[in-house]
Amino acid sequence: MDTLFYNSRRKLSQGLLFWREAGAGTPIIFLHGAWNDSSQWVSVIESLSQEFHCFAPDLLGFGESENPNIHHSIDLQVECLAEFLQALKLEKVYLVGHSLGGWIAASYALKYPEQVYGLVLLSPEGVEIEGQEKYLQKLRHLVNLSPLIVKLLKLLRPLTKILGWHEKIEQNLQQRQTLLEYPIASHLLFQRQRPEITAELLQNRLYLIEVPALILQGGKDTPYALAKSQTYTQLLPKVDFKIIAHAGNDLPESSATVVAGDIQDFVQGNW
Repeated sequence: MDTLFYNSRRKLSQGLLFWREAGAGTPIIFLHGAWNDSSQWVSVIESLSQEFHCFAPDLLGFGESENPNIHHSIDLQVECLAEFLQALKLEKVYLVGHSLGGWIAASYALKYPEQVYGLVLLSPEGVEIEGQEKYLQKLRHLVNLSPLIVKLLKLLRPLTKILGWHEKIEQNLQQRQTLLEYPIASHLLFQRQRPEITAELLQNRLYLIEVPALILQGGKDTPYALAKSQTYTQLLPKVDFKIIAHAGNDLPESSATVVAGDIQDFVQGNW
């Protein structure tokens, strides 16, 4: 049976928000990752919409939602989500977040605990780990790389192949293209002033989250992602941790059936 999705838009004080919606029952909000939009949840929602009322918004500045000319922050995303839930008269929900969406979901549970039944966080961002700053410096360098240098590197492909540099350079150029396609994600994760980002990190406050949580992590994801998930697991008071061994950094897409089953088990076990 094909899932019937409703695509909707609503003007909020921060800007116009787009979301996908399907199903009925207990409400679950799906928050997408840094380099994606709400479409990444379609397969997961198809598996869950027979049991639950699923909502998947494009975060402000992503996808079909508006990208207002304002200063973006995690707290802004939290307030946008709060207004979204209020507009839809959703008093209490489960929050499912991937990557950046996980950071926003956990931040929301800290600020509005009375509105959250539980959290499912897939490879969540939002905590600081050893060696992370070097990686973020690389991402900043890729974003700021001169278009002239990029053009030169492409022209030199025959030479870089001979020197054995081609694969690494191509990976970096592809990663740069992804970063440029999602400027708000780049801004939130590594292009703001460091004190502002540090103030929104969660490692010193996760112990205050009292709702139950489930952390899902791809076994083939990066060591940085695994370390962040482990940090969440160590610091959250009521938490289960599961590694999906065959999965990488695209859990909602590559492991939709497994992820949907884990979400269903979590919600039914905490309802």
